[in-house]
Amino acid sequence: MLLRPRAYLLALLVAGRMMTPGMASAASSASPNAQCIECHTKTTPSIVSDWKLSKHSQSDIGCVVCHGDEHTSAADVAKVKIPTPDTCAQCHADQVAQYKKGKHSIAWAAMKAMPTIHWQPMAMVEGEKGCGGCHKIGMKTTAEIAELKQGGAEFGAAACDSCHTRHTFSVAEARQPQACESCHMGFDHAQWEMYSSSKHGVRNELKNLKVLPENASAPTCQTCHMQEGNHEVRTAWGFLAVRLPLPEDKQWAADRATILQALGVLDPDGKPTALVDTVKAADVARLTQEDWQRERDKMIKTCNQCHSGNFARQQLQLGDDMVRNADRLMAEAIQIVAGLYKDGVLDKPKNYAYPFPNLLTFHDAPTVIEQKLFVMYLEHRMRTFQGTFHNSNDYAMWYGWSEMQRDLTEIKELSANMRRNHTTGNRAAAK
Repeated sequence: MLLRPRAYLLALLVAGRMMTPGMASAASSASPNAQCIECHTKTTPSIVSDWKLSKHSQSDIGCVVCHGDEHTSAADVAKVKIPTPDTCAQCHADQVAQYKKGKHSIAWAAMKAMPTIHWQPMAMVEGEKGCGGCHKIGMKTTAEIAELKQGGAEFGAAACDSCHTRHTFSVAEARQPQACESCHMGFDHAQWEMYSSSKHGVRNELKNLKVLPENASAPTCQTCHMQEGNHEVRTAWGFLAVRLPLPEDKQWAADRATILQALGVLDPDGKPTALVDTVKAADVARLTQEDWQRERDKMIKTCNQCHSGNFARQQLQLGDDMVRNADRLMAEAIQIVAGLYKDGVLDKPKNYAYPFPNLLTFHDAPTVIEQKLFVMYLEHRMRTFQGTFHNSNDYAMWYGWSEMQRDLTEIKELSANMRRNHTTGNRAAAK
């Protein structure tokens, strides 16, 4: 009779204290794992070979610990247990506790909170071939997992395997910047491209090529964002680079308020909406000065390993300044489009809460001018400040700031044309 996973794991840990490596190898052939290996060596051989490379295999942590013991043949595949972070927490409690406090754990909830996400093809979200493919790293409730399974998309609940790819679950792999590459790249968060072309990324590549010696400093994504292996992966500015409290600079405070209105966090009158609670729950922004300063201090400490504290503070301040400058352009563009709603040139869509541009509709925005506004925000503003913080000069300038300037020019021209056509149409209707 097979032992239940927790009991099996406990037995292994107790027995392991008395085992030599040879004894462990011999014991594994008689373990509940043996049946899994025999079958899966034929059906999915690479899974078995990857597991044999893993520390799990070396510690005789077998299949039933993660997948349960109810699946024993091809006839009962539906009974196999798909691991969750709580499965990993049986052995990796500290790392999972850190993960649950960090931004990766709310990736699924943050995605589902976006209104436009529910208009996308199922394959893009639940099928994990678009947004869901990266945001699957987030925690899911038992009900959500059951719903996904019923819809034929039960895989991807583990989360930890987004970085520690199954079934090797390699720590060495997860410590490499390439582990971040598959998600942190492209349209709205080109961090991989920025990092790999920065001096940090170049030095890391040269180090891997043995051009630089092993003890040369070459920061990776994990060096800066997972200090001392912390799995929270938080940043001072957060993903969207909006935060509270509002700055003392009156112009910047007004600009940030305008952006918060276009994100639906404030209504057109500047009052908080119900979305504030979602932002708090998703933890996508720092909502107090203390939270922001804590993350900034952690980053300065990390930078100080290679740079002077003064240099680090100066460089990070330049990033803050670029957020401020980008917000000025962004707010001006938002106000131009908001003016079209106010003056009746644009009608409020049925799914909008207010007659005001909604950046969270993404590419589903109902007009060309609003789609241009969305691209300005989620692609070009992101690249402006992210490129600055990642020391990628070309991204900060040509893929970010320069594109924002061009976006604003187009929005001004589109607005002028729409107003002209609206006036002409009204005159024609009056005749």
